[in-house]
Amino acid sequence: MQESIHAFLTEIAARHGEAPALRFGDQTLSYRQLLVEIDRAVAGLRARGVGRGTSFAMLCDNRPELMIAYYAAAQLGAVFVPINPSLTAREVTHIVDHSGAATLFHDEAMRMVAEQAVPAERRNVLEALSDASPAGRSSAAMEPGDDFLIIYTSGSTGTPKAVLFDQRAELAGNASLIEMWGISEKDITLVALPLGFLYGLSTAAATGLQAGGQVLIQRRFHPGEVLRALVAHRASIYHGVPTMYTMMLDYAEQNDLSIDLSFMRLMICAGAPLSAELKARFQTRFSKAVDDYYALTEVRPVFGRFAGDPRPIPTGAIGRSAPGAVIRIVDGSGAEVPDGAHGELLVRAPSTLKRYFRDEAVTSAAFQDGFFRTGDLGYRDAGGFYHLTGRIKDIIIRGGANIAPAEVEGVIARHRDVQSAAVVGVPDRKYGEVAVAFVVRRGGAGVCAEELAALCRRDLAEYKVPAEFRFVTELPLGTTGKIDKNALKALWARAHP
Repeated sequence: MQESIHAFLTEIAARHGEAPALRFGDQTLSYRQLLVEIDRAVAGLRARGVGRGTSFAMLCDNRPELMIAYYAAAQLGAVFVPINPSLTAREVTHIVDHSGAATLFHDEAMRMVAEQAVPAERRNVLEALSDASPAGRSSAAMEPGDDFLIIYTSGSTGTPKAVLFDQRAELAGNASLIEMWGISEKDITLVALPLGFLYGLSTAAATGLQAGGQVLIQRRFHPGEVLRALVAHRASIYHGVPTMYTMMLDYAEQNDLSIDLSFMRLMICAGAPLSAELKARFQTRFSKAVDDYYALTEVRPVFGRFAGDPRPIPTGAIGRSAPGAVIRIVDGSGAEVPDGAHGELLVRAPSTLKRYFRDEAVTSAAFQDGFFRTGDLGYRDAGGFYHLTGRIKDIIIRGGANIAPAEVEGVIARHRDVQSAAVVGVPDRKYGEVAVAFVVRRGGAGVCAEELAALCRRDLAEYKVPAEFRFVTELPLGTTGKIDKNALKALWARAHP
């Protein structure tokens, strides 16, 4: 297999250059045309001082330019930093500064955020990506192990982690998925996941293109638009998080729609646990089963259903280990446990992060004997299927998006009338899990929920804002003196039987 992303794409274009690669609305790019657009982007980046080892960022809704920038970075040996468009200006500033991005490209929809986040000399409109004339196709003297892609994801400390990959890892992760799911040039993948996340960018879009297939990009997720597009384009693969599938199901039920999706090959769900109830209701309504898939931003793929395996997945299982993935399940002392015994999952996957960018201490703590510590608990059954049973990490997963409680708590605590605050995740039918804040007022202060929610919205993405603020006289403490968050979850559960 080629170890350069650009060389791999060039090889695919040589085999069937006129086949459609990317579709977006009325726009269609063949593989040959995609290479032309990549060359234009390379020229535009070079004109702005971006070359081998230089980072650049992009903030926009889903559109072909994100994938073009991904491949242009690979050709240049540059480092691509896609940014989630739901983030606030403060969060965007941190990402641009921390990554050392030479410039931030943004679309019109993100203009206001970009202008608040980045000074004019480090900012470009998206059209500038391709405003220079290409000087002929050429690749920089890059190595497959050079830094290539940085994805920012929330950590348990509240500080976004910068997960860094090289090109070799990207190609290997995609190749494993292609093998597991049997993806080919005949497949049509619809992508409504944000391309600012690795799930949308790599697992869905880049994997579909690496297989030589067709990738349909939706600007943003809307349940009705996705359902109509799946049928209109006879898509064969769709990726989503549980919240997306819930919204698609609710949309069909509320509008009394009968849509048969049985023509599709794969409907894949990841990012958060998929409930048995949702899975059953979705299959009944749409005549198509949804398959669980497990990975982390740092390591992929890990578990899933093999498309060519006729064996049913046991109830409660996530699937088998992906091609090339090595799994260890260990107890508290680090010793491996036998099948059927619960422990922490340690993983070495085909695509494993190179390091956390500019954070050697976190990188070192994340690995144990060369395996990534997932922080998830589970076991392997006698048939080789894996089951997830809980999480060690204090992360809230709302609709597939990570929320670090410490980050939200820090914002709430800045209010002068707040003495202390604790944020926990609670079950939610639509999003799987949402954040709830427990707040102790300072003295006789009368701060209200609306005031705290407004404070959060100024500094946090909307999905991080607690769904509910509960005011209490004190926060329960455990034996170590730390806030007992399990007690808070129990308190919430008693009020929501």
